[in-house]
Amino acid sequence: MASHRRPKQPSRTRVTVLTTAAAAAVALSANVANAAPSEKPSKDEVKAKVDKLYEEAEKATEKLDGAKEKQEKLQKEISSLQDNVARGQEDLNTLRDGLGSMASAQYRTGGIDPSVALFLSSDPDSYLDKASAMDQLSAQQVESLKKVQEKQRSLAQQRSEASEKLKDLADTRTELAKKKKEVQGKLGEAQRLLNSLTAKEKAALAAKEQERATRATERVNLGSSKGSGRAGAAFAAAQGVIGSPYVYGASGPSSFDCSGLTSWAYAQAGVSIPRTSEAQANAGTRIYSQSALQVGDLVIFYGDFHHVGLYAGNGQVLHAPHTGAVVRYEAIGNMPFQFGVRI
Repeated sequence: MASHRRPKQPSRTRVTVLTTAAAAAVALSANVANAAPSEKPSKDEVKAKVDKLYEEAEKATEKLDGAKEKQEKLQKEISSLQDNVARGQEDLNTLRDGLGSMASAQYRTGGIDPSVALFLSSDPDSYLDKASAMDQLSAQQVESLKKVQEKQRSLAQQRSEASEKLKDLADTRTELAKKKKEVQGKLGEAQRLLNSLTAKEKAALAAKEQERATRATERVNLGSSKGSGRAGAAFAAAQGVIGSPYVYGASGPSSFDCSGLTSWAYAQAGVSIPRTSEAQANAGTRIYSQSALQVGDLVIFYGDFHHVGLYAGNGQVLHAPHTGAVVRYEAIGNMPFQFGVRI
């Protein structure tokens, strides 16, 4: 016979929990529905962030350039040391061969006691000549031994120096890779921000950049901005590459970063200056008054000296600004001026 049991009623506590949970879910849904969507940064906000990233990338780029320069210098020094060691080893081998020949000759001629040899000699005068030659040979041997010792010490010192430089080179390469990764990270982040803009916003930013460059060009009186001497020649060389793209780590002839442009320009004038903006800041006489600047002087910007350009006259600088821009004129007032440098 079937059992007819009455269904168990839910407890008051369970009903309360379920009711509360349902109410919370409804409230949450309402809040989500009513929440304001996250606001997309404006074009100007994106540009400000991108400009900041470009500045940070340029700082890292100058460190990257410095590491590259150090690497190239170390490689040359190591190559020279290794060549010297190889030549020194050849000289040492020659000295040792000479010592070996001397030792053999002395052994052969010095095997008989001199007094016995004199007693048995049928020609005493001939023996005395031979004895004199043996004394001379001994003196040469002493001198050769000194040369061998000096050469060995020199080679040991050069090998030690080469070893230290190889270690320094390995550290420099590690730093180089780190700085390169840092630059690429900053530029990648800037590019992602730019990609978030609409085509219309991108076009507006490009137009603004072009207008800025055009205004600067108009303020430069190209007829009078020629400069003189090698500074003038360097400035003329830089004028010849206006419009070339900024590429981090590049030093011409078709693309440049800021210190790459200035070092390349001066090289065209027959003057060698350091590769980085920080080193260029100490490459000549500092000019702290903008009114005293002359065309072709280096112009250093920012407190850490991470940007440099060439003075163009009329309060303008000719420089490679940042990634995404080209070599162009710019008002000095657009960046924190530190001082000029007259090479």
